[in-house]
Amino acid sequence: MFAPHIAPSITNTIRQAGRTTPRVFHIPFQRAASTKHPRGFVPPTIDDLTELRERVQEFTRREIPEEVAARTDRENGFPSDMWRKFGEAGFLGITADEDYGGLAMGYQAHCIVMEEISSIGLSYAAHSQLCINQLSLNGNDDQKERFLPRLISGQKVGALAMSEHSAGSDVVSMKTTAKAVKGGWVLNGSKMWITNGPDADCIVVYAKTEPDKGSKSITAFILDSTAQGFSCARKLEKLGMRGSNTGELVFEDVFVPQENLLGQVNHGVRVLMEGLDIERLVLSAGPLGLMSSALALVLPYTHTRTQFSTPIAHNQLIQAKLADMYTKYRVSSAYTYSVAAALDSAHSTPNNTPNTKDCAGAILYAAERATECALDAIQLMGGTGYVNELPAGRLLRDAKLYEIGAGTSEIRRIVIGRAFNKEYDERR
Repeated sequence: MFAPHIAPSITNTIRQAGRTTPRVFHIPFQRAASTKHPRGFVPPTIDDLTELRERVQEFTRREIPEEVAARTDRENGFPSDMWRKFGEAGFLGITADEDYGGLAMGYQAHCIVMEEISSIGLSYAAHSQLCINQLSLNGNDDQKERFLPRLISGQKVGALAMSEHSAGSDVVSMKTTAKAVKGGWVLNGSKMWITNGPDADCIVVYAKTEPDKGSKSITAFILDSTAQGFSCARKLEKLGMRGSNTGELVFEDVFVPQENLLGQVNHGVRVLMEGLDIERLVLSAGPLGLMSSALALVLPYTHTRTQFSTPIAHNQLIQAKLADMYTKYRVSSAYTYSVAAALDSAHSTPNNTPNTKDCAGAILYAAERATECALDAIQLMGGTGYVNELPAGRLLRDAKLYEIGAGTSEIRRIVIGRAFNKEYDERR
């Protein structure tokens, strides 16, 4: 989160009130039975999480001030030197095994980092969650040893390629194919809207080995972007999240060696869906950072902007908007971090899986509230909020993407509804 030229007392109020971390009991060291955490995972204490948040806030103040966030938006490009800085700070392997350079701190910690660097956070999430965490959860020891250290250090950039032109919300209808050949597989097809696609060195790719079998033939692969036949056809010019390089990827007879098969053949759909659950949870922290930034922008403005000889914050209509923004932020924060805490706390439960309803619900609620808060920020600042000299407009453009990526708001509602139906059918 950035705080552009605001009164320290107001900034501290937002941080203290909005940064409360749900209490998580410290559990004695034991090997994680959950497949969603690394070996030896122990849920972080409140002090651990508080210290992490302070570290990320200090990093953000130093490395991602407002001028950096504004420049990435204006130039439509992610600052390439940021990857090494993220790696040196330890943020890229926040959920990964310490054996490969990770911190093994879990999903509460991952949400904290995502929230605090929200101004350029989407590329971070694609690298740390969609690529690194997928490899951590589903890769074998050899794959982890070969790929994770350089991804976690920031030497290499990661991405995940799932969506296609005709397979967005209906992602299992993907048409990219993987044909078995001697020594591996040959991929053909294309992927669309791939975050970090233009820059990625290592890409987790989903393809169908037997297209006539539909979702039952989806398989995951690890692709080295130097492979012959792979290319990024174009970098996309987006409305928002312009500091996140996004592209269209093309696979023309791309050979992937057998040792880069991720998981089991034709079992990729389960990896994909459980990966989506965690993706939605971690991404739900992004809107929190945007809401916090919106508050940090309008609180000092409304208390210093005077009309009719009175600060506009003394007007009850203005107070109502401020109160709504603050409440939306706090409720969204409580939801996201409670879901993350529950996932971390259940680490010792065998075959623990994320709560699909709440992962979808957390990002559904936070994303829509972030768009509302950004709109309110513009309205509260009037003409000043509508010009690009201040970041209110960028917050709105960035917030809107969270209602689309990782499943649209409509799909998230369907996911929750279907989960209810499944639970009801199982009880009968």
